[in-house]
Amino acid sequence: MKIFIEPIDRGIWNAIVNGPYIPIQENELFRIQQGETIADVQKRFTHIVNHLIRLGKKFDKEELNIKILKCLDRSWQPKVTAISETRDLTTLTTTTLFGKLREHELEMTRLKEMEIVEKKSRSLALKTKVAEVESSEESSDECSDAEISIC
Repeated sequence: MKIFIEPIDRGIWNAIVNGPYIPIQENELFRIQQGETIADVQKRFTHIVNHLIRLGKKFDKEELNIKILKCLDRSWQPKVTAISETRDLTTLTTTTLFGKLREHELEMTRLKEMEIVEKKSRSLALKTKVAEVESSEESSDECSDAEISIC
């Protein structure tokens, strides 16, 4: 009698052939990706940490918080500095930290949208149209004050 194993999922088959998935290197190299939101970072980070916890790795709150703050890119540096200086990273939960980062992300998005609207409104206000004068006698009287009319 022969026993056949039929893989239902490619991931299960890879685990059988290659061994279990151990995300240790992925945790050590964890960085925010270009254009990624904080919610996406939180999902990825939580997924990796949960895998490591199931494998027996233990984490302190401070260790997780430092890892989160270090994974952020240069644009987040002012917020990272503010959180590091004002908060005790040993008592701060990762949920609270991601909440603070999400608030900051929303505020930065709002400010960028306001800048775009202001830039568009400024460019519309500066458009001018030069009116050509047909007769030279009329122009000397009318154009002495201003030669350009704004429409």
